[in-house]
Amino acid sequence: MDAPSRQLQTLKAEFFRALAHPIRIRLLEVLVTSECSVQELQHTLGLDQPIVSQQLARLRASGIVVATKTGTATRYAVTDPLMKDLLAVAKRILNRRLVDAQQLLQELEQDTAPHGPRKK
Repeated sequence: MDAPSRQLQTLKAEFFRALAHPIRIRLLEVLVTSECSVQELQHTLGLDQPIVSQQLARLRASGIVVATKTGTATRYAVTDPLMKDLLAVAKRILNRRLVDAQQLLQELEQDTAPHGPRKK
């Protein structure tokens, strides 16, 4: 199997950099279910308009979301429905990591817990 080209690796890195902000992830988690206006996103996420607009602009510049204007209203949507799958896979990976970390923490607590009175 051939290794991916540097150009493809660069494109992947740019794609993941575009996702690398908690607010952008939150926006995408809403937008994968339905298209929304800035105001709807503000209300749903409890964020100020400039923050929502700034993060949507970054996602638009990366081609991850698209804006559609109807009259005076602008609605945002993900450009690829597979984004929903990507977010779901990321969640499953993180859940698995957290479960593993939780198990290690439990082992550590058991290892460091007092084992009753020591014999002299």
